[in-house]
Amino acid sequence: MEVYYLRVKQFGKRKADLKFMIDVLLLLRPGIIRPKTEYEKINNYDMFKNYFKIGVRSLVRNKIFYFINIFGLSVGLACCLLIGAYVYSALTYDTYAENAKDIYRVEIDALGNGTWAHYPSVDFGVGSGMSSTYPEIVSFTRLSTFFQPYLRYKETIFKEKHLAIVDSNFLKFFSIPLLAGNEKTALTQPNTIVVSRVFAEKYFGNEDPMGKSLTFGQNGEFKVTGLFDRIPEKSHFQFDALVSGSTLKGRRESWSNIGDYTYLQLSETANPLQLQNKFPDLVMKYVVPEVQADMGVSLAEAQKAVSTFVFTLQPLSKIHLYSHSNFELGVNSDIKYVYIFGALAIFILLLACVNFVNLSTATSTRRAREVGIRKVMGSIKKQLIYQFLTESILLAGCALIFAYGIVLLVLPFFNQLTGSATSFSLFLQPLTLLGIAGTVIFIGILAGIYPSFILSSFNTIRVLKGNTSFTSRKKDGLRSGLVVFQFAVSTALIIATFIVYQQLHFLQNKNLGFNKDQVIIFQDTNQLRGNEKVFKEQLLKDSRVISATVARQVPGQTDVDGTQAYPKDKKAGDNDAEIHITKFHVDYDYLTTLGIDVLYGRNLSLDFPSDSSAIVINETAANEFGWTPETALDKRIIASGQLEYHVVGVVKDFNFTSVRQKIGPLVMMLGGNRGLTIVKINPTDIRNFLKDAQAQWEKFSPDAGFSYAFLDTQFASLYFAEERTGRIFTTFAIIALLIAGLGLFGLSTYSAQQRTKEVSIRKVLGASASEVLFMLSKQFLVLVLIAFVIAVPVITWVMNQWLQDFAYRINISWWIFLAAGVVSLAIAFLSISFQILRAAVANPVNSLRAE
Repeated sequence: MEVYYLRVKQFGKRKADLKFMIDVLLLLRPGIIRPKTEYEKINNYDMFKNYFKIGVRSLVRNKIFYFINIFGLSVGLACCLLIGAYVYSALTYDTYAENAKDIYRVEIDALGNGTWAHYPSVDFGVGSGMSSTYPEIVSFTRLSTFFQPYLRYKETIFKEKHLAIVDSNFLKFFSIPLLAGNEKTALTQPNTIVVSRVFAEKYFGNEDPMGKSLTFGQNGEFKVTGLFDRIPEKSHFQFDALVSGSTLKGRRESWSNIGDYTYLQLSETANPLQLQNKFPDLVMKYVVPEVQADMGVSLAEAQKAVSTFVFTLQPLSKIHLYSHSNFELGVNSDIKYVYIFGALAIFILLLACVNFVNLSTATSTRRAREVGIRKVMGSIKKQLIYQFLTESILLAGCALIFAYGIVLLVLPFFNQLTGSATSFSLFLQPLTLLGIAGTVIFIGILAGIYPSFILSSFNTIRVLKGNTSFTSRKKDGLRSGLVVFQFAVSTALIIATFIVYQQLHFLQNKNLGFNKDQVIIFQDTNQLRGNEKVFKEQLLKDSRVISATVARQVPGQTDVDGTQAYPKDKKAGDNDAEIHITKFHVDYDYLTTLGIDVLYGRNLSLDFPSDSSAIVINETAANEFGWTPETALDKRIIASGQLEYHVVGVVKDFNFTSVRQKIGPLVMMLGGNRGLTIVKINPTDIRNFLKDAQAQWEKFSPDAGFSYAFLDTQFASLYFAEERTGRIFTTFAIIALLIAGLGLFGLSTYSAQQRTKEVSIRKVLGASASEVLFMLSKQFLVLVLIAFVIAVPVITWVMNQWLQDFAYRINISWWIFLAAGVVSLAIAFLSISFQILRAAVANPVNSLRAE
């Protein structure tokens, strides 16, 4: 421009304009025009390099706040990763089979006396009958559990609890590969067995197991024809060995009982609901004649089975989360826990993000001057937003690295806590890494979007004049709202933890109606070569034994017998007279040993020879048969097989299953296949008593393994799922409180620093340290109280829904809310007290001199 003005003076304006135009045109030559792409590339690189440099400097200047942010985000991400792995594992159960999406399990819903009962297994003839009737069924296979035999190989003997009898196509049906043997022929012949690798090593050591034989007690020898690694971990059944189903010859193709877990593979075009709607035809064809013959009822009565005996199809992949029958093959989970844990992961991550937003907006005034200078230098709002979002994403990236370290450290404890077997390699798979990277970027943007917009919206002139009026009431309101959110979630988790543990305590300490303390169960006494009763008599000679009984069932046992029954005196045409009852096979001392009260009538007794067909029933059975406990004596019932029994006694209801369920109808009768000797002992000298009992045991059967269990421990194991839920809630409640406390610590630190001058002046004017402490802390404690008020109704509703799953449950006590409120306030006060107390006791002269 200087040349132009010189030319104006020298040549006049017209010539100067002409020469200026020529100069501009001469600049339009390729040699001096910078390529656009190269320019943009260099500019972006420099820009992001600068952003990174500024971000590192900011981190160094604000170590405390960035530590809180990174640590909080790391813990939140680690929790999210671990819970995400748990949820993924639960949702992908039973998907390992090649045709898993087309496989369904046949189940039964049976109606008795107005109550539906659900069974996951059906009778032996159902699978083959359905397969031969409906062309949309491609294939079927069956599985039934084996009794717990003692297996021998040379001198090696073990009791096996995880054996199953399966059809010959079982391995191919569930895509279980063999390490040795042919999957098509391994289970076709009788007395053959396929074993897992661990099972084989237990019996055969380093020897090749193929072709070797195992002795099954009195059932002869079984030849090993196949070796598999293990049943896939995420399967609703787990077995160490599979016995060929052809071993059990001559089984009747019946339809009206249960016990065989039957799986159907449908064609890809089949509609399972339409197929299920056809099943009543099969009930009419097969079940009705069996019921008529078995129960001795008329055809019209038996035809009621069409509406009270309903076959259903359960998708294989839904069994683990949606099937909760007492007769499942293993312990299943619940879809509710997937929802609960998924929500926990999201909430904990949100808590960490809230910390980021809160601390970033609170400390933004420190960067106001930087923003003002950048704007003066030409930065536009968009570039500033990019800068702060870049910093936010970088921070989230750092948090992810630390989160992986946390996961690596705590994964064994997490697996122990949740009962899962998550491997760290799951977090290193390409798809997982891609998903996590996307999540981290999203979190970085989510956590940084608000602070970046706020920082970029500073008024340049005002901030350069030193007026950082950013700490407005509106922004304080946002931060307060986020703190309330954090503590509402944390308080809710504390309340949930208290309720879970109170319910668990209630379950474990409820009066069950029988005495389970100091009761020892000696198992497998049917292995004593017919000397069960002699073993019992020998034990009774011991002065430490109070009472003893021999039985097949004991309260708390999940493997129980059942039958259909109806009162003999029912009138023709009575509806719903037939009920499903649980059967206990006991001896004369059962009630005495377990301390079960007889309300009316008497116990089974040797003094009455007719007691071989007598039964003792509980109050519920009497009511469901249509009697009262008082009028039930001498009544008669007809059970499956047209067996007739007469009632000699009615006992008070006792919880023979988990307290999670209502007490059902129960009959106790003599006979049956025994197997348990139950002993009530004096609590002193239990250890020596067990040694003496083992010595007695070995006199009768030195080869059979001696095993025992305490009844109270066995009953407590029924509540393992609730115990685990309680531990998980406790863990994540602590983590949520830790993150919320960290956020409050950061905010209180910032608040104390911002109000240093105010505190100093107040102290100079005579305010005491306690008054300053109260002034600075009350704003935070009020927020915690507001959070408490919000959390209570929400979590009360949620936990009431959870408690509906229990037949017997607690009423939520007021002290739980009080305790949760006290804990939340205590955590909040501890979080803020350090920095505020330091500000309250600081020498005001120092701060005023600095000002």
